[in-house]
Order: sequence, then structure tokens, then C-alpha cells
Amino acid sequence: MQFEINTELIHEIQSLVENKDNAGIQTFLHDLFPADIAETLNHLDFKEAQYIYELLDEETSSAVLIELREELREELLASFSSKEIAEEIDNLDSDDAADVINELPEDRQTEVLSHIEDVEQAGDIADLLSFEEDTAGSLMATELVRVNHSDTVTACIEEIRQQAESVDVMYAVYVVDEKERLVGMLSLKKLLIARPDTRIEEIYDRDVIQVTTSAHTADVAEIMQKYDLVVVPVVDTIGRLVGRITIDDVVDVIREEETDEAHKMAGIETFDEPYMNMPFFDMIKKRAGWLVILFIGETLTATAMGFFEGQLAKAVILALFVPLIISSGGNTGSQASTLIIRAMALGEISFRDWWRILKKEFAVGLTLGLLLGLVGFLRVALWSSFSTIYGPHWALIGLTVAATLVGVVLWGNLAGSLLPVLLKRIKLDPAVCSAPFVATLVDVTGLIIYFTTATIILRGILL
Repeated sequence: MQFEINTELIHEIQSLVENKDNAGIQTFLHDLFPADIAETLNHLDFKEAQYIYELLDEETSSAVLIELREELREELLASFSSKEIAEEIDNLDSDDAADVINELPEDRQTEVLSHIEDVEQAGDIADLLSFEEDTAGSLMATELVRVNHSDTVTACIEEIRQQAESVDVMYAVYVVDEKERLVGMLSLKKLLIARPDTRIEEIYDRDVIQVTTSAHTADVAEIMQKYDLVVVPVVDTIGRLVGRITIDDVVDVIREEETDEAHKMAGIETFDEPYMNMPFFDMIKKRAGWLVILFIGETLTATAMGFFEGQLAKAVILALFVPLIISSGGNTGSQASTLIIRAMALGEISFRDWWRILKKEFAVGLTLGLLLGLVGFLRVALWSSFSTIYGPHWALIGLTVAATLVGVVLWGNLAGSLLPVLLKRIKLDPAVCSAPFVATLVDVTGLIIYFTTATIILRGILL
């Protein structure tokens, strides 16, 4: 049954802590996974969370530590000595340990590493910390199972038994040569059914998908998604096996990438830390830039309306439809840009598909424009049946609105679908062609289309 946090449960836990009922707390925690315990602590204040955390055994506390929200984890780490932190990360895989240490100040990182008793583990963590952020090297774990291609099955099984002690989950057995270069993977099925004296080089699979330490984490995630991998080996520049990346790490990368895309498509700079941790003025800085740019862009709307001041003075009724016109074009463009940006992110389309996109979106935009145009005309006709607000020329006004909607929706759809493709072609992030940007562009050009159409259809009235 899935664990769920609710107000009643939190109050119960707080009562146990207040009464220092350690036995009750232990009973509550007994059947919970580390992620569930972390979720519980995330809903408590620091003193309460700290009290419960100190009751956990070493193995559980380490697993809980990496699941905590960043702010709470930082507070806990600040309350520990360097030696205590070293003891906490002793039960973690090297990649998780590196993530924890990376959150500490540089001078304290050195102290913690010096307190790790296993020199080899400390060296592995230090190596991981040296890789640039957002690379496969910074994401990988060094714990894995490897065998030499010249070993026999018997020797291989014994080697696996020894190495498996440091690996919680054995996703794969990697085969290397005498220079530690990755040459393939070994199927456990083949290993189990092979004769004891069979050499590994006779049964291992030579086709193995791998990434280098310098590969971007987004590319690693894309590779693992494309080939349905739960783990991928990492090699250095000369092909030596140095680590592995598992699917749980890639899920975090995908979530971060999608968050970045969502922020960009909303016209917000990417957040470097959780929302609740973001300082007030940093929040303003992240959001103000695009808002100012979009505001300046929207001022062109007033300029466009000023250019058609004469037409508005002669047919004031046209002003009533301005919000309707520009919002319809902006909404359509925003829909199209969102669909195209997401399709590009999933690798479904690229620049070479621009002509197919143009033909498809032209047909879609025209159809949507005709649909909205019909609704717009019927709206004018319906109001005119019991009101004189549109005057004796209501049919021409309705036709103007309908024709404009066709043009604006068609233009908005084409702009929203082709601009991201163009930006991608010139090596810019298509996400910057966000919904607000497209909406602003279509707002200004939509007014020009509207008043130009009105000038043509209502020429007799406006003259």
C-alpha cells in the first residue's frame, strides 16, 4: 500500500516527538522505506526532524539523507561534524556520497574526505567531484561488477562474488581487457548455463552502448530512453571502464530538464535552487527580465492602434473586438509552440521537417481559424438579433471579425510552430520562443491584420 502523508499523521508524529516516545517512533518507522521516512521528515520543523533522524540506524539514515529536501539536508549537515558526515556517507554509493559532499563548502569537503576510512572510496569520491557539472562523470557511480575477458566462468563467478559486496543492485556484469578497456557485457543467463571451464571471451556480448565521462547528462538521458536501458557504462577518453549510470539518476536529470524547459517556456530564467529556498530579490531578477522585454514588445500594440486611430474614430465598435482578436491568435500560437518544442525535445521532429510542419500547421491553422471565425460571426449575429450595439452594418462587422480571426489564427499557428524550429537551426534554445513571446508577437501583428481587414471590408463605412 502506498504511503501517504496527511495532517493527522503529522500531528501524531509531532506528539511522539514532543513526548520523546522513542519506542512509538521506532514502531512507526519500522515498515517505512527510506523515501517514506524522508517525506515524513520534510513535513516537520528542523528540531523534530533532527530528533527522529538521530534515532535511525546507520544504513537507514544514509539512505534517508539523500532523499530529504535540499534545505533540510543542508541544515542537518551543518549540525554534523566532518567525521559524522563521513560516517553518514560511508553506506552510500560513490555518486550519492559525492552529491552530499558537493553541497558543503570547499574547505569542509576536504575535511570530510580526510575522515573517510576507506582510502579507495575517498579517492573515487574526489574523482567524481572533479568532473564538470552536468556531465556523465559527475553523475556516475564507480561501484560496478567487472570481469576480464580471458577469465573462465569459474573464475568469473568468484570475482563477481567478491565485487558484489560493494554493489547494492547488480544490473550488469561488464567485461574488460587487460588494460581495463570496456569490451562488452556478460549475460547472467549465459554465465549460468556455460560450462565452468568456458572462457568469458566466448560468451560475452560485444555490442554494448556506452557513454564517455564528458557526455552531457541530457544526452545520457536521451540514450537511455531511446534504448530502454536501466544502466549504461561510462568510459574515459581511452575507453577504460570507470563507472555506471543507473536509471534512478537519469530520472532526476529528466525531471530537472523538464523543469528548466517549463521555466523557459513561461519566460522565467532557470531556478538554481528549490522554489521555497529562492531569495526574494533573486526571484525578482529571474522573472523581471523577460517581463520587461515582453512589456516593451506589447507597447508596440499601442503604436499599432495609434496608426489606425482614424479607422477607430470612425468605427469605435472595432475596439470591442481587439481583445478577442489578439487573444485568439496568441492562444493558438502558444499551443503550436508548446507542441513543437515538446516534439523537438522528444526527437520526433527536426529542422529538416520544416516543410512538412508548414503544410500540416497551415491546414490546422486554417481549419481552426475558420472554426473560430464562424463562432465569431454567429456571436455578432446573435447579439444583433436583440441589440443595436453593432448598428445597421452588423453583417459587415461580423464578416470583418470572422475574416480577421481566420488570418490571425493562421498566422499565430504558423509563427508558433516555425519559430522554435528556426531557433533550433541557428543554435538557440527553442524554449526561449515561449508562449509569452509568441503571444506578444501575434498581438502586435494581429492588430495590423485586424485593421487592414477592416479597412478593406468596411471601406464604405470608414470613408
